[in-house]
Amino acid sequence: MRRRKDNPIAVTWEGRAKNLLKGELKRRGIFYAELAHRLEALGIHETERNLTNKISRGGFSAAFLLQCLDAIGARDLHLDATSQRDLEDTPGARD
Repeated sequence: MRRRKDNPIAVTWEGRAKNLLKGELKRRGIFYAELAHRLEALGIHETERNLTNKISRGGFSAAFLLQCLDAIGARDLHLDATSQRDLEDTPGARD
């Protein structure tokens, strides 16, 4: 079984999740310290440093993504469609 970071498809999707979250934070002018504060208000304990590391890696859970989106007040998202062909063009996708 491949490790997640050795799977180019997983890396592609994790990158999309990371970029989605970072884009929503930037759109709202929210930095990691503020996100930590807002998550704390929801009972979720993350330090600014933990958030920096977790988001930069991009391998976070869907639950974490939803918690962050809720904390920053994101109610609508625009997801660019990624076709199966785009994923098939990812190096190693057919391994």
